[in-house]
Amino acid sequence: MSAPLAGKVALVTGASRGIGKGIALVLAEQGATVYVTGRTVREGYYYLPGTVGGTAAECDARGATSGGSGIAVACDHGDDEAVAALFARIAAEQGRLDILVNNAFTLSDDLLEPKGFWEKPLSNLEMWDVGVKSNYVAAWHAAKIMAPQKSGLIVAISGFAAVTYTYSVIFGTSKSAVDRMARDMAIELEPHGVASLTLWQGLTLTEKAQDNLAKMGDKMTTSITSMQGSTVEHPGRVVAALAADPEVMKRSGGEFVTAELAQEYGLTDVDGSVIASARATRGSPIWKPVSEVDYRGK
Repeated sequence: MSAPLAGKVALVTGASRGIGKGIALVLAEQGATVYVTGRTVREGYYYLPGTVGGTAAECDARGATSGGSGIAVACDHGDDEAVAALFARIAAEQGRLDILVNNAFTLSDDLLEPKGFWEKPLSNLEMWDVGVKSNYVAAWHAAKIMAPQKSGLIVAISGFAAVTYTYSVIFGTSKSAVDRMARDMAIELEPHGVASLTLWQGLTLTEKAQDNLAKMGDKMTTSITSMQGSTVEHPGRVVAALAADPEVMKRSGGEFVTAELAQEYGLTDVDGSVIASARATRGSPIWKPVSEVDYRGK
């Protein structure tokens, strides 16, 4: 029996470490060729471990029996020319793109500082540049490949910050914009058979999250720290299930709590645990799939 994603081509942005890395590993394990992007090319350049090359190598190892593999591409998603070159390379080398996971997001160094937005520098708008604008640019390029082939899946990684105050004004605004963008893209992509949706992550135990919890856990919102944390591969299992789902278009345009989709698909975390949804304490998604609601107002 072939691997669920055999022959599929994926791009996961911001995958040197964290959620992006976890998603890339699962996609490769299930047979996909995964382009891995990030800015870290050598260990030591960033205070946390992980490089694009390291993730790609792990993708190769995880895909050894399924035919999956990883391809590392050093890319700053704030550089539009570099992103254009990335997609041109994918088109030239693969001739298709089946999955785009928009995960890259710049987190400001003072994210957890309990200050007003006016007390923080305007440079925090970097979260808008790589997190919102970058999502649009990557999806724009992806759609140029996916729409003609009449298939594809674009996943935006977001969270409960879209409806519940989390960390800062620009952080919540960015996540809200990402969600609305994915919904509206779904409307325009629907005639072309391309799905666009958002996943709401709860507490994901990335390298950065674990470091923050150890150093500044007392500054974090209790509703966040009290959540059941998942590994970085848990959302990867959900993305893989969506990519293999022949009826994924029925979900296009929707916001989905990752933990809830995992339960719907019968998925657990790597240790076999079932991750609980934080809907009750953190809030509920706003946007439903476009197949369920006529957002065009016809």
